[in-house]
Amino acid sequence: MRKTSGFKGGIILSINTIAILSPGDMGHAVGQVLRTRGFDVIAYLRNRSQRTKDLANLAGIREVADMSEMVIQADLILSILVPEQALDTARNVANAINKSGTSVTFADCNAVSPETTKNIESVICLSGNNYVDASIIGNPPGSGMPTRIYVSGEHSAVMLNLDGGGIKTICLGDSIGQASAIKMCYAALTKGTFALYTAVLAAAEAMNLTNELRQEFINSQSDAYNQMEKQIPSLHTKAFRWIGEMNEIASSFTSVGVTPAFHQGAAEIYELISKVPFAHERPETIDTKRTLQDTIRSLTELL
Repeated sequence: MRKTSGFKGGIILSINTIAILSPGDMGHAVGQVLRTRGFDVIAYLRNRSQRTKDLANLAGIREVADMSEMVIQADLILSILVPEQALDTARNVANAINKSGTSVTFADCNAVSPETTKNIESVICLSGNNYVDASIIGNPPGSGMPTRIYVSGEHSAVMLNLDGGGIKTICLGDSIGQASAIKMCYAALTKGTFALYTAVLAAAEAMNLTNELRQEFINSQSDAYNQMEKQIPSLHTKAFRWIGEMNEIASSFTSVGVTPAFHQGAAEIYELISKVPFAHERPETIDTKRTLQDTIRSLTELL
């Protein structure tokens, strides 16, 4: 059995090969940075979209033939997916590990609740492997401020190997769930606010008050309105990923006695956004001429 990387005696053991599931918008950018820093970055791309395959190729990520080969070669696996795929992906990885008889450190970097990450930990640990609770905050590496990867759990120090080149790793201690929890709180504000902005403008459009409200916002809430103009026209390229994330936030809040209703509502808004006629667009194919008002008008037609 191949000895995996980890943390022992105060020394961070080195890692050479990192697998990314899956190299989409965030994953391929993380992989590209890791490649430039000398890591061998691999991915198993069967059943992934052509866009994901193209992004992986763009980042120079090496494709492996199957998941068994991936777990045999990797020292560290980074799961970067939509939340609803996180648990099933961990199960598939655990099955591949059990069949191959190898060992690997698995870091779940998805926007999931503390409860969900603990469920994923159970799956990975039952296969006899190390687990790291992780979450990613910020834009993909290379777009300004460093991307923050928060980590927690007994084996989280191994993730310090990723620090640098546009990635900042922040350890939150040995408790599984802490890294996921900070992502839930952070995204509750950022993505929750974008959903609220969208709901407000859609309601105003439906009540024939768009121009009047727009002028009031410009006069008295200019910072908020600038964010509306900046963020809302591109939300349809991400909304399908954020529905599950809002539900995970709602679950997280429920577990500590805070109302889930805000983010249950946000999930409904993102589900509506994901149905606009141009929802098939992605960041590289978006119509940059579409305005905020065009977007809200299309959305309101679905109400």
